[in-house]
Amino acid sequence: MEYKDYYAILGVEKTASEDEIKRAYRKLARKYHPDLNKEAGSETKFKEIGEANDVLSDPEKRAAYDQLGQGYRPGEDFNPPPGWDQGFEFTGRPGNGGAGAEDFSDFFKDLFGQARQQRQSSWQQADFNSRGQDHHARIIIDLEDSFKGAKRQITLKVPELSPDGHLVLKHRTLDVSIPKGVREGQHIRLKKQGNPGHGNGEAGDLYLEISFKPHKFYHPEGSDLYLDLPVTPWEAALGGKVKVPTPGGMVDLNIPANSRQGRKMRLKGRGIPSKPPGDLYVVLQIALPPANSDKARQIYQNMAKELDFNPRSHLATGS
Repeated sequence: MEYKDYYAILGVEKTASEDEIKRAYRKLARKYHPDLNKEAGSETKFKEIGEANDVLSDPEKRAAYDQLGQGYRPGEDFNPPPGWDQGFEFTGRPGNGGAGAEDFSDFFKDLFGQARQQRQSSWQQADFNSRGQDHHARIIIDLEDSFKGAKRQITLKVPELSPDGHLVLKHRTLDVSIPKGVREGQHIRLKKQGNPGHGNGEAGDLYLEISFKPHKFYHPEGSDLYLDLPVTPWEAALGGKVKVPTPGGMVDLNIPANSRQGRKMRLKGRGIPSKPPGDLYVVLQIALPPANSDKARQIYQNMAKELDFNPRSHLATGS
């Protein structure tokens, strides 16, 4: 996927104000509108201009885009890193896509297509006693926080426009209780932490989407956990008992004889303690000792002579 420089597309500086972006968009939109410009490529250019304006005219999208795009140039190969929008506070509940973006590029859709909601228009907000808009943000926590629950202090980045129309990034800090058993992708709702209401309307809510930091042992999938467990060739061949880490502490695991690489063993209820609790799946990874000494090489040579074993026998016919 190619990186798109929305500032270059509109022909404005990265420090451009809201009014400067608006004027640049209107000028280019008139120039390339398909009803007015019949030249080849004008419709594509018109859509590209609209996409750039959609991002740069929205303080929330613009702030996230500015952080994400540092160091990239137009046309460079680009893949958004996991959790790139972590900590940004956006208007709307998660999962509401923006309207009218179906013709935008894959670059736009990957960044904003499924996670953003267009702001409500001013007439929708005119009701004197209307409820404030909800907000959402993604936060990254330690996987251990879901095992026992935790209290954490988080800082969110809140994009706003200054009185002169320039983008500013403010911060707010909140104390958050992480419930035991929370899974990746779930949301924590903080009541009345969204936009203030209008008139006598109550404030909106803030929805925090949970992501986990990479863990040194476990890979979560829903409420289940996966653990790659290294075992020796003799443990896999002969079977035996080995120690295995679980969220509740070390346990003894019986390895069946003649276990193969990738064998999956289930420890029921040893995953994330949700309701119902998930399971822990131990995946065997056979680790070969290095042949880095005369003794080790001799052992491997003896195995080659003594064992009638050919793992490629099924390929002998070539078909």
